[in-house]
Amino acid sequence: MLPIRDHNPSRNAPFVTWGLIAANVLIFLGYWPLFQDEAALNAFFRQWALYPAAVTEYGEVGGLVTSMFLHGGLMHLAGNMLFLWIFGDNLEDEMGHFGFLVFYLAAGVAAGLTHVAADPASVIPTVGASGAIAGVMGGYLLLFPKAKVDILLILIIFFRIFPVPAWVMLGVWFGLQLMGGFGAQTDTDGVAYWAHAGGFVAGVALALPLFLRLGGMAFWTRTEGHPPHAAATYPAVLSGVPRAGRRRG
Repeated sequence: MLPIRDHNPSRNAPFVTWGLIAANVLIFLGYWPLFQDEAALNAFFRQWALYPAAVTEYGEVGGLVTSMFLHGGLMHLAGNMLFLWIFGDNLEDEMGHFGFLVFYLAAGVAAGLTHVAADPASVIPTVGASGAIAGVMGGYLLLFPKAKVDILLILIIFFRIFPVPAWVMLGVWFGLQLMGGFGAQTDTDGVAYWAHAGGFVAGVALALPLFLRLGGMAFWTRTEGHPPHAAATYPAVLSGVPRAGRRRG
């Protein structure tokens, strides 16, 4: 189940969202050759990734920011940028360019600190924008809980795109992070669940002042839980599996 778009593209050009996507892609391409040399890649990550033990034992906090712009592979990068593309533009619309940039970085730092608190002795390098993007998702949920998000459901050879309210998709995602956090460790499956959960909660908290300034519950009533501008329309995409007819006896 993968989100592919929402139904409310932003009114204004989301320059910061575009810039963050461009920065992540360009930085990844810059160290892409290191994936051919494991020792060189590990040395690069030792300098720029987030190591919880380095934070707790030596106070090395730079990785809380630099790790947000690093990724462990093409699919890691593509998935994160897709989520940022879908959910970032509408928040940038409401927060303004500079406000959204500050929000994004603050959520990413909060996600990193949550990860450190969950596993303070870990010497496993942590990279990825997903903690900051989880914050974007949390802010989106608070401001636009009923926005329509198209998800792609894939079951073996069956696929279909259909819309669901943002609160359903984002609520399920957040629940999965909590389940993963209580049931697994980054050291064993490579996913920083607590960073995701911490970033999501931080995003809700950081967006709360804006939500209240917009009117709180009155904002939801006025917009019906959607971004406050016209929705886009997309053609329905059905499964590519032909429907079997019924034979008559």
